[in-house]
Amino acid sequence: MSKSVLIVTGDAVEALEVFYPYYRCIEEGIDCTIASPVKKKLQTVVHDFLPDMDTFTEKWGYKIDSHAAVENVNPADYDGLIIPGGRAPEYIRMDEKVQEIAAHFLSEDKPVGVICHGQLVLTPVREHVKGREMTAYTACRPEVEASGATYIEELIHVDENIVSGHAWPELPLFMREFFKVL
Repeated sequence: MSKSVLIVTGDAVEALEVFYPYYRCIEEGIDCTIASPVKKKLQTVVHDFLPDMDTFTEKWGYKIDSHAAVENVNPADYDGLIIPGGRAPEYIRMDEKVQEIAAHFLSEDKPVGVICHGQLVLTPVREHVKGREMTAYTACRPEVEASGATYIEELIHVDENIVSGHAWPELPLFMREFFKVL
């Protein structure tokens, strides 16, 4: 029986962090569903680093279809969850159904892959990450620590069922570790 992975995101998701996991899952024969607050064509963004800037830049990327609205998702139907970064996590974390989905995967010890700013989605369900270890994009360290988790200064970190990554350059290792946990 094929595994199934749910990717939860929204507009302003970092393009590589949604496209790479989505196509890698398909390549591995894993059913993959992208869910967002509203089923629609999502606008991705591309983050990059320029030598003259202290922070990253953001430009529009390709669009990608979400397959379902989160309100229509039953998390019990999925074996793993991936939460990409970008700016999408800032607003989708406020959605009660997104919180319910994240809490389900964490409480059931199912594989959860979070990368870059994706860890922000776990802050409202802090009771499930308190005492755990995660890495994230450096600017998200305060949120990781405020949720009760320990911030780990590594590019990739695995804590039981949680695979966390720093940013899109680590996607190959991130997905390799996620597939091991899956």
